[in-house]
Amino acid sequence: MKKIIQIIFSLLSIVIGLYPLAYLFNLSEFGLFFSKNIEILSSVIWNISFYSHIIPGGIALLIGWIQFNDNIRSSKPKLHKTIGKIYVLTVLISGISGIYIGFFATGGVISSLGFIALAILWMYTTSIAFWYAKTLKIHLHQTMMYYSYAACFAAVTLRIWLPFLVMSIGDFIVAYRIVAWLCWVPNLIVAYYLVRRIKHKFVVNQNANL
Repeated sequence: MKKIIQIIFSLLSIVIGLYPLAYLFNLSEFGLFFSKNIEILSSVIWNISFYSHIIPGGIALLIGWIQFNDNIRSSKPKLHKTIGKIYVLTVLISGISGIYIGFFATGGVISSLGFIALAILWMYTTSIAFWYAKTLKIHLHQTMMYYSYAACFAAVTLRIWLPFLVMSIGDFIVAYRIVAWLCWVPNLIVAYYLVRRIKHKFVVNQNANL
């Protein structure tokens, strides 16, 4: 069962990680663009910020799940570090851009606050995880990365939740306001319980070595 969950998790990360390609090939006739007015779509700054958000964000999602693979982490530490550095860089670029475009989120203030909070949290947890890695606090680094990727995985859960919300509520704007928070808050709760399990195993192993 655990293996199946890992496979599904990886496949979703890859598929949605490649999702920004759809915007590149369809330009203004795709997805989120349908909910934006002409003034925003014609803004050079908004467009630069939008693509600076979805492309690095897609890369982060595409490679981030690899970091949780125990085999790669132990047998290929250099690869793990390289992927980690790319992940941190893409998160920072995507997060900063995400804050800017968050002010123009569909659904107004409620949506904006949800997405801006997500971007800030994503950058914060990633930066702390990176600091722990640099200071060789590996256990803390690993646990913080769960929170970082939980925030990153919001790109996946948003696309899972949104269709169900739209169908059940019947109003896209209301559904989008809800999903601006629902796409990441439950992810953090799941990460919290995973971190608790890791901490418990760590304590047990420490006591066993005494």
